[in-house]
Amino acid sequence: MKIDCAIKSRRIQAVKLANALNTIEGVPVSDYAKELSQQWANGEISGEEMKSLLLKHHRKIAFEEDSV
Repeated sequence: MKIDCAIKSRRIQAVKLANALNTIEGVPVSDYAKELSQQWANGEISGEEMKSLLLKHHRKIAFEEDSV
């Protein structure tokens, strides 16, 4: 997916703001979430893909924790 510079710039600012708000609230952002956010900001994945991948990742973590 190709995005123009203005959209990419707005997405980068949105990611920075989201990360800052999470930090203020004391909610750590995983490296995986940061990686997906960067891919979204660059137009490499869609917002829906990012959401789907994050949900899959967190479900896997929850399943592994329940299995212990």
